[in-house]
Amino acid sequence: MKTNPFRSAQFVLSAAEVRQLPADSGAEIAFAGRSNAGKSSALNAICDQSGLARTSKTPGRTQLLNVFVLDEGRRLIDLPGYGYAKVPEAVRERWRAAIDAYLRQRDSLRAVVLIMDSRHPLKEFDLQMLAYCRDIGLGCHVLLTKADKLSRGEAAGTLALVRKEIAALGSNASVQLFSVPAKTGLDEARATLIGLLSQP
Repeated sequence: MKTNPFRSAQFVLSAAEVRQLPADSGAEIAFAGRSNAGKSSALNAICDQSGLARTSKTPGRTQLLNVFVLDEGRRLIDLPGYGYAKVPEAVRERWRAAIDAYLRQRDSLRAVVLIMDSRHPLKEFDLQMLAYCRDIGLGCHVLLTKADKLSRGEAAGTLALVRKEIAALGSNASVQLFSVPAKTGLDEARATLIGLLSQP
């Protein structure tokens, strides 16, 4: 059985601003996505730890930049979920500013894992994130979550559609189907993340 290098992930801190994050060295990958796309569940599944990232029936529970350390030089960063959280606009604006500053300023950031609900992919935020990663030359890997809620044919069609749209955007983001309950795409996601963390 393959060992899972993400099993060692440990929560270390939550940061409201970039300056509160650990030293900007080594390599890290950020998880981004709309509040109801299953971001925390995907992170937990990849790390094979059910309670690592807080999941909730209420979208938008991730309200800070949450840092999970794999080892001395590698980290995963769970970004605030975009969209549904029932919070004042001023708070949401602060999250947006924190995410933007993080993506622009972190030298150790190797890639973004963009979480999309496979039933509702390519929403405005998703397209913005894909374009942003393209424009700054940042790696991006898309997880089409909740794939178990689609038939096999629907899932294949969605995957093909998203790949086509990403190519039309001029993005070189990679895409895969993913399901936490069905354990679809777990090995593929882990292998991709290992590759991204290994980039110089």
